This record gives sequence, structure tokens and C-alpha cells, in this order.
Amino acid sequence: MANRKKPKYKIGDTVVITIYGTVGRITDVKWLDGKYVYEVNKSDGLFIESALQLLSEYDGLVMEQEQIDIEYKFFFGDLVQVSGYGADLFKVVGFRTEIWRYKEDAWEDVIYELSRVSDGEWLEAGEEELTLVADAENADTFIQKLGLLYLVNKQEKIEKNPKLQGMVRKAEIEEIERKKEKKELIDNLLDIFNDYRILYEMFQDQEYYQVMRVILRKLESLGSNDGKSHV
Repeated sequence: MANRKKPKYKIGDTVVITIYGTVGRITDVKWLDGKYVYEVNKSDGLFIESALQLLSEYDGLVMEQEQIDIEYKFFFGDLVQVSGYGADLFKVVGFRTEIWRYKEDAWEDVIYELSRVSDGEWLEAGEEELTLVADAENADTFIQKLGLLYLVNKQEKIEKNPKLQGMVRKAEIEEIERKKEKKELIDNLLDIFNDYRILYEMFQDQEYYQVMRVILRKLESLGSNDGKSHV
């Protein structure tokens, strides 16, 4: 240790990576296999001393580093629809930027990694293929409303088929039938209806219109059960 020579460069030195002609700043110095290696601009790669030269001492051509600013339209947890997948809903679970450079052309592609809400199927899609349904903050609330609609559909099937009643716990049926909870159920159905009305106005998708009709039938059915309208 006492005989180890000092590193040629120190953290903070501005250097040229000579094999590329690019400029960077030393961000770490390591001792590896009997020699110093250097981290530049916090990158994963390490460079030996012979691959670097102080900018003030460099006589070669310096390549100008490109600064790329990417503006992302969607973020983690956002609820989106994908072109070609109808009314299916997906959550954004990741995204990356692919940078393309050619002699006479250049562009950047933002690729989003998605997970389908219904079954977890993984999908990649470009930004232009996505439409925001709910941001990350409101995504779970929106999904819960869809789950409530499923619960109402399930209850209707149970009531129409007595054989299924024995397969469902008595507490679940009683919970849905309570008058106190009926009003909350109607309020939530109205929220779902309004969400789908907005989606239908945006996309004119007949699937949204059909869901709206189903919700109206549910509301009429709930309102007629006790002869009173809650809407």
C-alpha cells in the first residue's frame, strides 16, 4: 500500500475519453487489479489512465456531447388504453427511451411497458398508441368502480339462479341487500355512469355506450325494488 503510486486524475477533473473524443468529468477513482480505473460522469463503464487525457492537455478533436431532453406523456401507475385493444385497460409499469442516430436523420422513441388490468398481460406500446384514462393518483379508484359494477352483475346472476345461492356466503347477499348500502351502491353506479359517459364522449366507442345502458338498467332495478327512486 505504501508503494502505490498516486492516481493520475482525481475526482472533479475534466477529461477527454480519447477513443471517443468525448468530454466528461471524473466522478470516482478505483484501484482494480493493480491499476487505477476511473468512472466518468457516473457511467457504468470504467476507464484506464491511458484511455483518458486532461482536457487542458488534449490536442485532438473534441466531439460535442448531445444534450437530450425527453418529455414523458405518461408515468408509472397511469391507467391507459391502447390502440387496437378496444376498451381494455392497462397500467404503465415502466418506460424507456430509444435514441436513433444516423448520418442524415435522428429521432427518439419513447416505449411504454404496460400490464393489462384484467389479467396482467404484459405489453409494449409507443406513446402515440396510448390514451390516458386516469392518472396514477386516480387509477385505483377508477378500477374499484369497475369492480363494483362486476359485483352488481354477479349479484343479479345469483338472484336469477337459486342454485347459485347456496354457493355464496349468506353474509355477502345480506350485505348487498341492506337498504343502508343500497343508497351507497346507487351513488357509486352514478359515478361509474359519469366516468363512462365522459369516455364515450371522448372516443365514441360503443362498448362504453353499452356499459352506460347496463348501469341505467341496474339503477332502474334498484330503484324499483322498494318502489322508491334513489336517483
